[in-house]
Amino acid sequence: MQVLTLVTTSKQRVLSGIQPTGDSMQLGNYLGAVRNWVDMQDEFDAYYCVVDLHAITLDPPEPEALRQRTRIVTAQLLAAGLNPDRCALFVQSHLAEHPQLSWVLECLTGFGEANRMTQFKDKSAKSGVDRQGVGLFTYPILQAADILLYQANYVPVGEDQRQHLELTRTLAQRFNTRYGQTFVVPDAYIPKAAAKILDLQEPSAKMSKSRADAGTIYLSDDPATITKKIKRAVTDADGEIRYDPEAKPGLSNLLTIHAAFTDSTPAKVADDFAGQGYGHLKAAVAEAVIAFAEPFAARTGELLADPAELDRILAHGAAKARAVASATCIDAYAKVGFLPPSGPPATTDRPEQGGQQSAGAVG
Repeated sequence: MQVLTLVTTSKQRVLSGIQPTGDSMQLGNYLGAVRNWVDMQDEFDAYYCVVDLHAITLDPPEPEALRQRTRIVTAQLLAAGLNPDRCALFVQSHLAEHPQLSWVLECLTGFGEANRMTQFKDKSAKSGVDRQGVGLFTYPILQAADILLYQANYVPVGEDQRQHLELTRTLAQRFNTRYGQTFVVPDAYIPKAAAKILDLQEPSAKMSKSRADAGTIYLSDDPATITKKIKRAVTDADGEIRYDPEAKPGLSNLLTIHAAFTDSTPAKVADDFAGQGYGHLKAAVAEAVIAFAEPFAARTGELLADPAELDRILAHGAAKARAVASATCIDAYAKVGFLPPSGPPATTDRPEQGGQQSAGAVG
């Protein structure tokens, strides 16, 4: 008989995830999200997931590449400062509860609701709806299951994910209304220190692994490559160093990067470099990035050299996550009316979710 350990905590719970879609985290991932995850380990009951199921939504990688990328992003998260004793760090596919709950939520989602998700519309517009897999269409619903399984009070989101979080809230409320109080309705969490890092070559768009390498700094890049990319970063022709994201997006992006690594503000960095020229600023930005990236890459390499230890850490995280996810899924399935498996009943003491319910929770 499986016994689920009762987990109690006075902290509110936060849930976030990252896809293993490349061979390295890029600078925008780290400064915009992961650095804040490290700080949130102390304030929240934190659950962080490597969402490998989502990674096969578009252009699925070769199996061995996906396995390796999953270990790489795990190693980089640990190198960034995630501590398995202070958070639950786990892989999405290690818990069958994710797709199990997703199916129930899919059956509560209207076709029109799913069809209005901007990510599906944007990505399918490039190559046509008929050429897209159903996984892209249902992606936001699996994402809702990822969140609701853990009774998360908060989800760190950027502007491009707000619509998905609103769908999650809607589905939680819909399920609660139909079947009784089951899910916490999560709120968005916007870290104050989150930095939006733009593409070095096209500063009208955020830095992304899906864009050209010339405009993206990967944390695995060597110092020479980092320096080259920053020296070639697009700025403007007037030569004045000032923080003005609207009029000078490229230069302001460099100021933001420097500020993020020197515990300053973009405006303060602009004042410090006033009158010194763009070349001097770019050299300083490269130096600041390299000072972080070199030891980060070394630590990542050390962790990757011991894949058995990485797998042990992920198994430990999956066990912590399963104690919550399994109880949530059993509860949801019972309320829907699914007949439980035959055999001795499992003990299903429900782990308490962190802290008080979110203000938006139905109950």
